[in-house]
Amino acid sequence: MTSTNSEPTHIAIFNGRAIRKKLVNDKWFFSVVDIIEVLTDSVDAKDYWYRLKQRDREGSGVELSTFCRQLKLKSGDGKEYETACADTEGIFRIIQSIPSKKAEPFKRWLAKVGYERIQEIENPELTQERMKQLYEQKGYSKDWIDKRLRGIAIRQNLTDEWKNRGIKKEIEYAILTNEISKAAFGKTIEEYKKLKKLNRENLRDHMDDLELIFTMLGEKVTTEITKNKDAQGIEENKVAARQGGEVAGNARKEAEQKIGRSVVSEENYLNGLEKKKKKKRVMGVAN
Repeated sequence: MTSTNSEPTHIAIFNGRAIRKKLVNDKWFFSVVDIIEVLTDSVDAKDYWYRLKQRDREGSGVELSTFCRQLKLKSGDGKEYETACADTEGIFRIIQSIPSKKAEPFKRWLAKVGYERIQEIENPELTQERMKQLYEQKGYSKDWIDKRLRGIAIRQNLTDEWKNRGIKKEIEYAILTNEISKAAFGKTIEEYKKLKKLNRENLRDHMDDLELIFTMLGEKVTTEITKNKDAQGIEENKVAARQGGEVAGNARKEAEQKIGRSVVSEENYLNGLEKKKKKKRVMGVAN
């Protein structure tokens, strides 16, 4: 099996703690040091992992590294680093060597995560249903969620096209996405996030309905242009991305003239949520 840099780093939550994971050939691989940190509360999980491997090697002759593979996972600084990861079976074996009261509940959690992935492979609609529930729990409206999920599907179709046309590196995906964004909104992704005062948050989770719609338009048109022109490699796909973004950009400008305001907004979901909380508190005081 081989890992592709285009596969994103995902986050799983166990008892409120984040564990990084990556999907490889329809199988989840989890960060070993993240799991060690969760199970042991170690201040230096990397050192604990090093000593754990050494102890097992000397004690039982088992080399725990054989249960792992190196995958690039995104770190706290936003960059990706080679990280020891293992699938569910490998993690189960590693946990056997970690004395922790959390081991048993973690095993049950891990089995549940693996089972959910099997369900999603057999029935892809479950993935969207779980995402919908997650957004609902965060307080997003049904209309917004419908647009967000549709946007995810359109984005996936586009990245599949890119992947089939020689786009393999994560930096290349970022370059093409920026071409669409600049043409559609006049801003790169980083500039857009800066406008909305976001850091590591997902930009699209902080767009309003119109921003999502024009994002979808730019990516959908880019997909069609890419297929129609049979774009290959980064340079030809940059042209297609720019043209797709321009279609969305022209439509956005016309819409702005009609509605009398900018579609590009500095508002984000975090700010909107705070405003709602403040409004409820004020209303509560008034009542």
